[in-house]
Amino acid sequence: MDEISVRKVAAVIVMARELHRGEAELRGLIDRMDEDEQAALVAVMWIGRGAFEAEDWAEAIGTARAEATTPTADYLIGTPHLADNLEAGLEALGYDVTDEEDEVL
Repeated sequence: MDEISVRKVAAVIVMARELHRGEAELRGLIDRMDEDEQAALVAVMWIGRGAFEAEDWAEAIGTARAEATTPTADYLIGTPHLADNLEAGLEALGYDVTDEEDEVL
């Protein structure tokens, strides 16, 4: 997962859990990411919700790039259970996000 750091995904997870009071900050964080990071973030979310398997990482990123028709922040913020899906995606990819989330807090 060279396209995005686990810490950045953890930051999105923490902010998504507090979306009711921090949507602007979350939107800003996602908007500041480059295209590769945004595609990777979407891919992690898709893996977490079961649309792709962890071993299909490259395909998930390719699909995220190809299907990016709306701003990534709009898409992700409008996705139900975003934080849970990102967390599940990281776990499926072999990352323990708990320590990273604690560092972000």
